[in-house]
Amino acid sequence: MSAPRPATRPPAALCGRAEEEDAVRRILDRARHDDGGALALLGPPGIGKTAVLDLAVTLAGGFTVLRARGVPQETRLALAGLHALLWPVADRVGARVLRRALSLGVAGGGLALRAAFLEFLRELATVEPVLVCVDDAHLLDEDSRGVLSFAARRLAGERIAVLFAAREDAGLPDDVPARVLAPLDRTASRALADGLLPGRLSDDLHACLDRVARGNPLALRELVESLTPDQVAGLAAPPDRVPAGGRLHRAHAGRLACLPADTRFVLLLLAAHPPLDTATLIRAAEPADAPAVLVPAERAGVVRAEGERYVFADDMVRDVAYAEAPLTRRRDAHRLLAGLFGQGHDRLAGAWHRAAALDGPPERLAAELAAAASAVPHGAHPGGRPGSHPGPSLAFERAAELTGHPERRAEWLAAAAHHAWTAGDPRRAASLLSRLRGPVVPETSRARAELMRGRLELISGPAGSACGKLLAAAAHLLEGDRDAGVKALVHAAEASYRAGDLRTFLAIAGQAAVLRRADDCPAAQLMFEYLDGMAATFSGRHEDAAAPLRRVVELAPAVRSPTKLAWACVASLLLGEDAAALELSSRAVDTARRRGAVSVMPRLLEAMIQAHLSLGHYSSVAAHAAEGLRLARSSGQLNTAAQHLAWLALTAAVQGDAQSCRDHAHAAIDLADVNGLGITTTLGNWALAHLDLAAGRPADAAARLRGHRGNDHVVIRVMASPQFVEAAARTGDVERAGAALRVLDRWAGSTRSADRLALVARCRALLASPAEADELFQEALELHRQGLCRFETARTQLLYGGALRRQRRPGAAREHLHGALETFQRFGARLWAERAREELRASGETVAPARSAGAPEQVLTAQQLQIARLVAEGATNREVAARLFLSPRTIDHHLRNVFVRLGVRSRVELARLLA
Repeated sequence: MSAPRPATRPPAALCGRAEEEDAVRRILDRARHDDGGALALLGPPGIGKTAVLDLAVTLAGGFTVLRARGVPQETRLALAGLHALLWPVADRVGARVLRRALSLGVAGGGLALRAAFLEFLRELATVEPVLVCVDDAHLLDEDSRGVLSFAARRLAGERIAVLFAAREDAGLPDDVPARVLAPLDRTASRALADGLLPGRLSDDLHACLDRVARGNPLALRELVESLTPDQVAGLAAPPDRVPAGGRLHRAHAGRLACLPADTRFVLLLLAAHPPLDTATLIRAAEPADAPAVLVPAERAGVVRAEGERYVFADDMVRDVAYAEAPLTRRRDAHRLLAGLFGQGHDRLAGAWHRAAALDGPPERLAAELAAAASAVPHGAHPGGRPGSHPGPSLAFERAAELTGHPERRAEWLAAAAHHAWTAGDPRRAASLLSRLRGPVVPETSRARAELMRGRLELISGPAGSACGKLLAAAAHLLEGDRDAGVKALVHAAEASYRAGDLRTFLAIAGQAAVLRRADDCPAAQLMFEYLDGMAATFSGRHEDAAAPLRRVVELAPAVRSPTKLAWACVASLLLGEDAAALELSSRAVDTARRRGAVSVMPRLLEAMIQAHLSLGHYSSVAAHAAEGLRLARSSGQLNTAAQHLAWLALTAAVQGDAQSCRDHAHAAIDLADVNGLGITTTLGNWALAHLDLAAGRPADAAARLRGHRGNDHVVIRVMASPQFVEAAARTGDVERAGAALRVLDRWAGSTRSADRLALVARCRALLASPAEADELFQEALELHRQGLCRFETARTQLLYGGALRRQRRPGAAREHLHGALETFQRFGARLWAERAREELRASGETVAPARSAGAPEQVLTAQQLQIARLVAEGATNREVAARLFLSPRTIDHHLRNVFVRLGVRSRVELARLLA
């Protein structure tokens, strides 16, 4: 037990513990003013209970501080806790019964001892307030806990505060107020990690550490302190569990050591194969009765029954249960489990456990493991790690470790990297690829590795470098694996597209054109047509682009690859067929979800976002961009994350959220500048220009949208042309506005899109004389009525209404301005709505001020809105969690906040509100 210590240091900031700090401050303030109380801080090891107690001691200036900690060695030693707490002030103890208890360790006296302890605290409090801090209260001896609990219930009107820190199953009195410390959120976790290694942790490494630490501050601290230079630099896979020698590991190991040996072995079976259902567990544990054997573990809070199986209450305890078992016991457990699995999905489990038990010749085990991993349906097992039910990536890696044949080893390491990439773990993929070097690696494996390195760099590194790697891979692959070689060419073209290097894109498209053959399969045909159509588009030959782009869309039903479906979506958008593009992108995303292809999801969501953007579905753009950003960050896709930040900036601009727009746009542009992403820079500036235009700053908007180095990506510039023409026309730059309109007109004229043709008519109206403008605005509105984008209809109504007002036709102006205002309000576009109100007031109409935001789109975050919509459609929490790659617990947390923010009490009410 530790002695108490006063503290006069200034308060230390605790990441993510503002609510706990407020609670501590309140209880100390009450004690200072003769209204003391008690508070129990509950949670698992490492969650930060001790840190909150330390903060309380720091804040307790002018208090007498008594502090003790429970330790396992003294749990059965009567009054050991009370002795440690009072030892520093034992010379001031006057009551005989209390002195006798401290000197002899005898709890006799019943009520007398408890009353004497409380009276002693009152005596101390006559001089200055008293703070009692008891850490690990669940380890206190029973007599000490009884004495402290007695006092904690009788502090009203006293200058005494008592703080306990304990596990949730500590057995403290129910009438002592308790606060369960929640895991740190992502922001607090990153602040803590950055405080340990300032400026050295990348976004994807942060995400990897967050996944392992699960919001546990001590786990995060120990993980950060264990990082090697290669792990920090991204050259090695990050840790997948807390360090074995750390405090947190030892704390969990101590809990497990107190359990019977039979219980620990059944826990080892669960740790070695977490999906084990109870019936299979009973078979594996025979002749022992597994449920009965697990009772001590249930009582200790180590496991709990959940449906048809037992699960660890904390995955970290599972890791420790496996790591702490002797090697011979682990082999015994794997041998038992191997005998329970055989065919189908279980085939991989059986092969994995036989390999882990080393139950046969290594070459045979390796071949069996690789064959089982190859037979797993795509996405059936997206991940896994040592000591758990493995996915194909770990299985292939283990097979590579077991074999002595260099060629097989290279082949299986490449397969392991591919599956890690598919599962959304690029750091692990990169680490596996780093082992594929040297003269013994076959040329085909080396080329495939270079292809994957290029794809990894495309999502997280310099776009130019990615293009070079992909072109090098294509050169080798085209000779022996034509399909893979063509894919490499398309990805290289994509890298040049993202960089804004259209000259390289055209060169790659030309190289691909000579490779075409009459017997190409539909997938290859689609890739060739895609490159051909995109090259024609980038060259401004929109009429020539139409035929190959149309062929891409026609070939889409014959392909199953989500990436190729996304390319078909892009082709559909260029053809002006937005509804068809949305259908294709939805199919791509749904296919990837079913396959568990986490790695491609952020980029597939980009295609879906572009389709929603063309349709004016800004709330959907925000929701999908939020999901894309989360998935991109968690899987280390920094370039894709930048793109989603830019989309979020654009939706914030539409809604008039200036601060969010600037924050997202500048973050996107900063990331883009690092890796040469011209498309993202241009998109970020488009978002800022949209905000400028909505806020009545046309000169600033025009300046942002003018082409200059790093901000001249042709596709985004054409998409932003309507805003540029408007801004340039309002500032008198008719020449540049006319040039932009001509480019827009050539593209829009090659499509069948009424929405795009309406934008051309509107731009012409802005540059025309008043007499001609009226007819052009009418033409634009007629085209809008045939189209689907209601937001742009409202923008045209606003501009036409303003023009009519300036022509002294207020009645006609108000008709269009009211329509614009109604649409802007429905979209939550605050700045545009205010512009419409200003025009209405200028037309002579009295307009009510803006009402408080209350629509779901205005009240909820993008992720909350996405969850709310899925729930309103009838999805369960588990179904929503599976779709968004989140845990059901996270969905439950968000849904509770949705109910509070919207003021609804049930799913039925939510569905009605969002209908």
